Amino acid sequence: MQHIDHIGIAVKDLAISLPLFEKLLNTQCYKTENVVSEEVKTAFFQTGETKIELLESATSDGVISRFIEKKGEGIHHIAFEVSDILSEMARLKKEGFVLLGEAPKEGADNKWVCFLHPKNTNGVLIELCQTRPL
Repeated sequence: MQHIDHIGIAVKDLAISLPLFEKLLNTQCYKTENVVSEEVKTAFFQTGETKIELLESATSDGVISRFIEKKGEGIHHIAFEVSDILSEMARLKKEGFVLLGEAPKEGADNKWVCFLHPKNTNGVLIELCQTRPL
């Protein structure tokens, strides 16, 4: 793993959270995006080498809605940049980690993504991400 790419934060409403994080981080959101495969709306902020990703559910029964229902708004996942997501997935699977998917999916911010089940990572949802070629 190369570095922390971003920290994902589940929010109820981007319209409320965007101005809050712009003030907090003293920077503007550089990108918003709908990720159909994950049923989320995202907003990104650059903070040094690490990004903050706000996640709003696009559906009332989506994974982010369910997360907020259980735990409230807050940190949802930590994403690590990898140079070869397929190799890293194979390595982690061999080490006994449970992958939430057998193949990477297209994610936000032009990335291939794969998640590790939090039951194997001390309750923290871990995302692997690799920049997709343009």
